[in-house]
Amino acid sequence: MPERRVTVASKVGLHARPAALLAKAAAGQPVKVTIRKDDGQPVEAASVLGLMTLGAMHGDEVVLAADGDGAEAALEAIAEIIATDLDEG
Repeated sequence: MPERRVTVASKVGLHARPAALLAKAAAGQPVKVTIRKDDGQPVEAASVLGLMTLGAMHGDEVVLAADGDGAEAALEAIAEIIATDLDEG
């Protein structure tokens, strides 16, 4: 299963607006994407509640995983969102 490590860029972490934007993007992917902190259990990236329970803060590294056709492209798309400061705008 392909994985991608990425650092959370949003100043509030994956909470509120950034979590909602990330969940919406993950739900639009052709494969299920999971996200976890190094020592934690994976949650579905398409779940706002799951993202918020991760407790991923600004500067934390998270691990994305996906499997199936389009997994690499899905991981790239989601990683790009996490690496962007979604608090601005």
